[in-house]
Amino acid sequence: MPFTVESARNIFPSTLTADAVPATTARFNQLSAEDQLALIWFAYLEMGRSITGAALGSANMQFAEGTLQEIRGMSFQAQSQAMCDLANRTDTPICRTYASWSPNIKLGFWYQLGEWMADGSVAPIPEGYKLSANASAVLQDIRNLESGQQITVLRNSVIDMGFDSGNLAGGTKRVSAPVVPPQNIADRTQVAIEGITTPTILEYMNNLNANDFDALIQLFTPDGALQPPFRKPIVGTDNILRFFREECQNLKLIPERGATEPTDDGFTQIKVTGKCQTPWFGANVGMNIAWRFLLNPDGKIFFVAIDLLASPKELLNLMQ
Repeated sequence: MPFTVESARNIFPSTLTADAVPATTARFNQLSAEDQLALIWFAYLEMGRSITGAALGSANMQFAEGTLQEIRGMSFQAQSQAMCDLANRTDTPICRTYASWSPNIKLGFWYQLGEWMADGSVAPIPEGYKLSANASAVLQDIRNLESGQQITVLRNSVIDMGFDSGNLAGGTKRVSAPVVPPQNIADRTQVAIEGITTPTILEYMNNLNANDFDALIQLFTPDGALQPPFRKPIVGTDNILRFFREECQNLKLIPERGATEPTDDGFTQIKVTGKCQTPWFGANVGMNIAWRFLLNPDGKIFFVAIDLLASPKELLNLMQ
């Protein structure tokens, strides 16, 4: 076989990704727990207001309701400690529960805490509080990013909080929102991609937009892989399907143009650029995305990388 997952990651090597996102996330993770929480609060005040009204519904917050109410019923001191424990990844019941949630539930949890901090139900940042020099510098780095990159940093900043007991005996079971039913066939719209007529690519976009994950996963080879932005490849259809169900519900992919190149032993590599909108920010924020596909001779997806692009001009860069 001419390709492995590792070698497939190198197709279209000139694609310029938003390297500022992992760099800024790494700087955030080096801050103290107190600075992390304060930065999230300040970023929420500046950028969080663009979150759509459907945000909490998108997360199915009934799974976090018990923990949210537990925190809301605490004293301000205990609330602050619980949030610091999350940032410090301390082994507490709340931190274990938090670590078991899917990313959307975690985002909804912090969104709700932010709303309660704003109305005084949860301990706010003290009046007149000033960020440390390091935290101020990270916040300025976030301000300098494009909107799609900003929300990626803010998402990444809370995803790994909590105490992950998954590798321990008797670890906490993963908790995800129920999978929404696929959109009715009659209600689905079909994408059109300049330069691309390959059915597998069109079906990938259409099925994901329709939340039809069962049909979507049939496009992959059994040993296929999907690489989300700034993460390691997810290998095997069972793992990819779980990723789709947990992290890709109600996305809107807006592919614009693409290019196709044949490669070794009948494989084909295809690059598509466009935008992706999330249910959290709706049409207000579109992330500039490249999809780099490697199809086997039967037209099945052996590998696809989803890249957050460095700049809007990268949407036009389809050269290898």
